[in-house]
Amino acid sequence: MTAADDRLIRLFLDMMMAERGVAEHTRAAYARDLKALSVFLQNRGVNLRQAQADDLAAHISDMRARHLAAATVARHLSACRHFYKFLVGDGVRADNPALMLARPKTQRPLPDTMQVEDVDRLLGAAQNLPQDTPARDMARRRMICMIEILYASGLRVSELVGLPRQAVAADRQFIHIRGKGGRERLVPMSQPALKALLAWLDWRDVHEDKSLYLFPSRGKTGHMTRQRFWQLLTALARQAGLGHLKISPHGLRHAFATHLVENGADLRSVQQMLGHADISTTQIYTHILERHKRQLLQQAHPLARQ
Repeated sequence: MTAADDRLIRLFLDMMMAERGVAEHTRAAYARDLKALSVFLQNRGVNLRQAQADDLAAHISDMRARHLAAATVARHLSACRHFYKFLVGDGVRADNPALMLARPKTQRPLPDTMQVEDVDRLLGAAQNLPQDTPARDMARRRMICMIEILYASGLRVSELVGLPRQAVAADRQFIHIRGKGGRERLVPMSQPALKALLAWLDWRDVHEDKSLYLFPSRGKTGHMTRQRFWQLLTALARQAGLGHLKISPHGLRHAFATHLVENGADLRSVQQMLGHADISTTQIYTHILERHKRQLLQQAHPLARQ
């Protein structure tokens, strides 16, 4: 990769962090994608500033030839579009060559849907975690709190683990979230979630009162990582006999939205609570609503009883 390409990539990434508020893992993914593109273009005798649509198309074709997942190719294309939009805005280029490329079709599979009973079993397993030592009592309170908040609010796992302490207050039944792109929203909490939060704060505010985060950690980030929470949740799911569901933090977010829709919530409200920028993202839940309506009709129709 040339020094000029490296400079443009760094300027772009700095802009994405400062103006768009992208998460660190998104920044890292864009950096990898653009560096890979730079190397590919260098082998074709051009650089990022000079690249045309056919150069980018060749890069996409090369990724497909290497049988990369459609989602990976789509992410590369997204990085290209944002990057060249930035170059156009800064007057480095007059056009965005990535706009000429068709986005690959991706079918993002939904996680296995947890039933309300599954969530109850998961929380029951958390309640039964040992509390015979201070460390175990801390881990138990924290786990119950994180699951209750995740299921009650539908937060992204990155939003959950990175919650600032000031985002929650014992006298207010909502969480203040700063999500993707710096968008802010207020998400209400259920009574069980508020109760679990108070139990966690009883420990946290005594032992970790200097931390800025709701779920502090001694690690580099200062808070529990997404990977660590996933590990703890997976282990708890196995203890609850739910290993077959492959429960994940995103699965609990999906359960939150699914159960809301099944109980009559409109998609616009679900969109706001999930923090989706576009209603089209939330529309994956329309098939759940239609399925639920069919089930109700089958149960209620007189012929269904025969």
